Amino acid sequence: MGAGQALSDKGAVVTGAGHGIGRALARRLAAEGARLVVNDLDADACRAVAEELGATAVPGDCATAEGVAHLVSTATDALGRIDVFLANAGIDAAHQTGVDSLQAPDEVWDRMLQVNTMAHVRAARALVPGWLSDGQGGRFVVTASAAGLLTMLGSAPYSVTKHAAVGFAEWLSATYGHRGITVQAICPQGVQTRMLEQSGPLKDLLSRDEALPPEAVAQTWVDSLDDDRFLVLPHPEVGDYYAARATQNERWLAGMRKLQVALDRATGATA
Repeated sequence: MGAGQALSDKGAVVTGAGHGIGRALARRLAAEGARLVVNDLDADACRAVAEELGATAVPGDCATAEGVAHLVSTATDALGRIDVFLANAGIDAAHQTGVDSLQAPDEVWDRMLQVNTMAHVRAARALVPGWLSDGQGGRFVVTASAAGLLTMLGSAPYSVTKHAAVGFAEWLSATYGHRGITVQAICPQGVQTRMLEQSGPLKDLLSRDEALPPEAVAQTWVDSLDDDRFLVLPHPEVGDYYAARATQNERWLAGMRKLQVALDRATGATA
């Protein structure tokens, strides 16, 4: 299915649409003829994107049960039906490295879990039953990260919750894919966003292959609609890394430890 058929006149929701990848995805959806609702915790940015694209703004916290319910209800009223849901909102930790990340307080873990994983679970709970009952299906797209496939040095909460996001998306696809629900996981490495600029000593590691503009990530997703593939990899090399991690795990871990040593030296971390 090409982008035109998949997106034209479809009702679409994008979370985290105020900046970065979310804003780029929203712009591409609008360009492909979708009718849009955009969400972001940053209310001003959310409204600015909505005004630019002729979309409906629903600012708020899409990670909470109440926030998801409000978003889905408001979007359904505005669009008639939600055909495409891009669960793009996400956060990183405080760019901690080494042992400091292990000592991240429970509050940090909980917030990361709520935004990076449970937001997807709650959105799917709200959407999937209706998609199944009316027989029209739907498209559920998770913006995860290459960290969800490969492990992210420096931030245990980020790596673990992104793995969980990919795992939940895989479960959705395996469980409902034969019933008309298309599920995809976008897994980029470094992208030219505020998150990358604020990543401190991790910036070089995240940009090791190439830091892509958000528009390139959006284009890769649009291209993926030709075959509705599950893994959307803006950095194609991630597929090779993922295969190596699975088939040569000890070698993979040894390489990751070497990268961690280099990161420790760069940050002055000690054992």
